[in-house]
Amino acid sequence: MLLLAHRGASADAPENTLAAFQEAVTQGADGVELDAMVCGSGEVVVCHDEHLERLAGLPWEVRTTSWWKLKGADVGSRLGFAPARIPLLEEVLDALPAHFLVNIELKCDHFDDGGLAAKVARLVSERRLAERVIISSFNPVCLLRTAAAAPSLRRGFLIDPDKRWGPQAHGLVPLVSSHSVHPYYEQCTPERVEAWRERGLRVAVWTVDDARRARALKEMGVSYLITNRPRAVREALR
Repeated sequence: MLLLAHRGASADAPENTLAAFQEAVTQGADGVELDAMVCGSGEVVVCHDEHLERLAGLPWEVRTTSWWKLKGADVGSRLGFAPARIPLLEEVLDALPAHFLVNIELKCDHFDDGGLAAKVARLVSERRLAERVIISSFNPVCLLRTAAAAPSLRRGFLIDPDKRWGPQAHGLVPLVSSHSVHPYYEQCTPERVEAWRERGLRVAVWTVDDARRARALKEMGVSYLITNRPRAVREALR
């Protein structure tokens, strides 16, 4: 089971920043999970929230705010860390070591993704990173657009625990997932994991910091464990 640092090692550094991704490397993670969205001037930025109130105390909406303005926001201090800024996806990909797995979650709740799927697919393809990138999303349309832009990219559908299980697990996963399925950890049972594996899908579970839970998921056959604390979970699994 590979450990992916959730938004970087976000328990010990400001989430989705270069500091958090470097901390994931330091803590011995196998890779990272990150959030990608298009900002107002068209660049792909790494950020989870649609608005910056929680991260920076600012009322800005990411998808309508230009990059030159976004990069001035401090998204570290309000989380209890040193000041930090929102990075571009290309900056993160360039900063990570060559062996790192990268789970890029496409963040878009709208039908029009502003070119997000195509831009991410092009960036990953241009950098020849397809063998170590997984594209995931709660939005099935984003994954269909990814498939159209770059059919060989590995795709995984994120199952929303607040929506009905059946249509997602039995309808959307077979339709849009080529590599993996990404359930919330409480949705995992040995029977479900085995069924996914029999269909050739890897299971990427989010977000687990508890050692006992991590061991149970490993025994089920989960392939990727997304965690805020990669070092602590690694030590517990040993």
